[in-house]
Amino acid sequence: QVQLVESGGGLVQAGGSLRLACAASGRSVSMVAMAWFRQAPGKEREFVAAVTGSGGITSYVDSVKGRFTVSRDNAKNSVYLQMSSLKPEDTAVYYCAARRTTYISQHPADYGYWGQGTQVTVSS
Repeated sequence: QVQLVESGGGLVQAGGSLRLACAASGRSVSMVAMAWFRQAPGKEREFVAAVTGSGGITSYVDSVKGRFTVSRDNAKNSVYLQMSSLKPEDTAVYYCAARRTTYISQHPADYGYWGQGTQVTVSS
């Protein structure tokens, strides 16, 4: 079982930055592929970024490329999402997710483990 806890959300002005963190615990968490999703009011949950179990491969949705960076520190069992140049349309609840392979997916249904979510609000 993998347990995930997100932190780092908050309120920022457009153009600002935030770093989200996801602390993982459980069996063999260092080799689990992990991802960030977000869900805005009235919208479906959207893939944001993912990283393989080794940290060697990352993937991003087009709308955040060049602004967001996903990384992991397996020694700390943590995954991070560095968000820069934030826009109001980035406002959403951000969720950390994990799946029982080392490879990434962009589909929420492929992830069996989820954190509670952390709110990111970007003001105009």
